[in-house]
Amino acid sequence: MSTLREPETGRTPSILLRGGRLHGHPDAHAMVSRGGRIAWIGEDAAAASHLDSVDRVVDLDGALVTAAFSDAHVHLTMTGQGLDGIDLSETNSVGEALRLVETAARHLRGRPVYAHSWDETKWVEGRPITARELDRATYGGVVYMPRVDAHSASVSSAMAAVARVHGLDGWDGSGVVTREAFAAVTNAFTSAMTDADREHYLDLALRAASERGVGLVHETGADHLTSFADVHHVLEAGQRPARTATVAYWGQLVDDHTEAQELGHYLGVAGFAGDLCADGSFGSRTAHVLDSYRDAPGHGYGYLSADQIAQHVIACTRAGLQAGGHVIGDAALHTMAEGFRRASEVVGTEAMIAARHRWEHVELPDAEVLATMAELGIWASVQPAFDGLWGGTEGMYAARLGEERALAVVPLRSMLDAGVRVALGSDSPVTRIDPWRGVRYAVWHHNEEQRLTVAEAFEAHTVGGYALAGRPGGTLALGEPASYVVWDTPDGDLPHTEDGLPDLAAEPDLPLPVARLTVVDGHVTFDREGV
Repeated sequence: MSTLREPETGRTPSILLRGGRLHGHPDAHAMVSRGGRIAWIGEDAAAASHLDSVDRVVDLDGALVTAAFSDAHVHLTMTGQGLDGIDLSETNSVGEALRLVETAARHLRGRPVYAHSWDETKWVEGRPITARELDRATYGGVVYMPRVDAHSASVSSAMAAVARVHGLDGWDGSGVVTREAFAAVTNAFTSAMTDADREHYLDLALRAASERGVGLVHETGADHLTSFADVHHVLEAGQRPARTATVAYWGQLVDDHTEAQELGHYLGVAGFAGDLCADGSFGSRTAHVLDSYRDAPGHGYGYLSADQIAQHVIACTRAGLQAGGHVIGDAALHTMAEGFRRASEVVGTEAMIAARHRWEHVELPDAEVLATMAELGIWASVQPAFDGLWGGTEGMYAARLGEERALAVVPLRSMLDAGVRVALGSDSPVTRIDPWRGVRYAVWHHNEEQRLTVAEAFEAHTVGGYALAGRPGGTLALGEPASYVVWDTPDGDLPHTEDGLPDLAAEPDLPLPVARLTVVDGHVTFDREGV
């Protein structure tokens, strides 16, 4: 229940919340945000004095209020494109996926088909779809079908011809592309995107983020996925009032600090990190691993040398930018660690720590790698859903790596115990933007020794993401940005931790909180009540 009066044109509305529970403030039940900041926190009895000075009053009816989440790894335009495309994540066979593609092709009447998030380990056939099958299903149409990990794809013959993949590394002739060929088809498909298309996709993605209670997303682009124009659109979209905020990273090697400064300023990015790929993924068997994959010969691929990494980190550090990259396998992590150690010998440990460098995914680190990260202040941008969806002794990781290594993937507890700072995210559209689900995955890691507490996971998904981006936020405190969420609980009240958070550790299948109201920098970005 809420009351509303229009604020003056151009002014950030003031909002009074009352009658609820405020995370971090066990003795307070009301809060006022004004001018984009949290202006007052106190008891309900004192809230009455603010009634006549605010634009909106929200009666919480006992609901929980927390700081807004941050998602530390997102591909925004791809996320919106996925929301508008054909989702194959729930399909169980090649035939079922092909029927969805065929239906979409008929509806689109010759326009390109985008179908995504398939996982052949869930299909009874246990294999990807071929170009010949896509050609038959679409009568020779253009089909781009990225795998769930976004490191390989199935494409139709027409798509392969448009992208000129024949002869490129990663083209196997059957219609499945990885590495250089995957980058070629991705760029060819996205190059046809208009500004209007991009705005539509960004709107869908940012709305989805707001509906999940996210106040800040880290865009992690690179030229094998997107473009400079896309980065500009992402940052512009996040600067508009009543939108989830955005910060961006660009995955490109640099070896000169002046070049890094100029390109960083042009793009408006916080650093050259994100999807600068040191290797690939376990699902596509392109992550660089020390021991061969269990279900196929090979060790994956290392895309960067230690010398390249060192020069990149030196240039970024001297330019005042964050450096880092996508790194998953244990072999790639050792190469990354060696490169960062070499850089620290040049710029010094203090400068490395101050720069807040970041690594994405960090799935199979050992104690030596974690010690390097802790010593040099390197953050881990991690996705708990990777373990939740593919981990354990019977999941895809076990098929690729074996049970022992599968249980070592995404070692959240080891990271914190080693002193590595962690920010949680989704890697959307690889997994969907859903921070409470991410918290639950962290709390119920397949390996019991790697589980976090609810408070630890929540902090990594709020404070961690804001701090990694160098922005204030992630807490409910006087003077902090007014970025917060009102949460409803389906099916009655949830058990709570001592600090008032839903105790998702009590049972693995508890219902997750649902956002009623999301506010970012004082502006309402999502309102389930529709006021």
